[in-house]
Amino acid sequence: MIRVAIIDDEPLAHEILQEYLMEDKDIEVVGNYYNGFEGIKGIQETNPDLIFLDIQMPKINGFEMLELIDNAPSVIFVTAFDTFAVKAFEVHAMDYLMKPYSKERLSQALLKYRSFRNEPPELSNVAYASAESDILERVVVKTGNRIEVIPVHEILYLAAEDDYVAIQTPKGKFLKLRTLKTFEQMLDPKYFVRVHRSYIINLKEVTRIENYEKGGQCVWLKSGAQIPVSKQGSHRLKVAFDS
Repeated sequence: MIRVAIIDDEPLAHEILQEYLMEDKDIEVVGNYYNGFEGIKGIQETNPDLIFLDIQMPKINGFEMLELIDNAPSVIFVTAFDTFAVKAFEVHAMDYLMKPYSKERLSQALLKYRSFRNEPPELSNVAYASAESDILERVVVKTGNRIEVIPVHEILYLAAEDDYVAIQTPKGKFLKLRTLKTFEQMLDPKYFVRVHRSYIINLKEVTRIENYEKGGQCVWLKSGAQIPVSKQGSHRLKVAFDS
């Protein structure tokens, strides 16, 4: 028996998919959830083998939801947008169904899942931007049982901490299992600059730059934080402020 959960903010999408799935005697729908937060809780409670996941949902999107789940189940994305297809397969989705899809197309996706169900792929550590651009607009982090959605404009700076990135905000520090380079690639370079191998700063937070002996520099932020600046970081700062 394949235990399935459906996560989609559209009630009609649940009805259509559930109607199709009811014809398959080997499938049991163990949960219907209407946003990412409900989906996370539901997956923890029901432990499905496979989820049908929409991408654009209120509160947090499908990609952000997956980042917050330990040992995520296999995923078949179901969406009305083709712009996410590449990103979907970067996290090793079983399939990507475009709404509206036929019963035959769904059967193909389930056949693919059955072929690989004994070897479920692991989700890769990829950052996701909005549908409209390649620029990261928010970061979703999990702290204990609480989920924080951090708009990027609230980030003061980011610092590498072993396998994590520490995201410093006015509310405090949050850890994200990710590389600093990933954030460097996704944050808007007009506002965020990597000034050191271990730091990315928000340019709007800079109050002054001090020179030290032997050509070293330090950036002071509004919060009082002092961030070291490498030679390459100094060049990036100059380019950013001159542009």
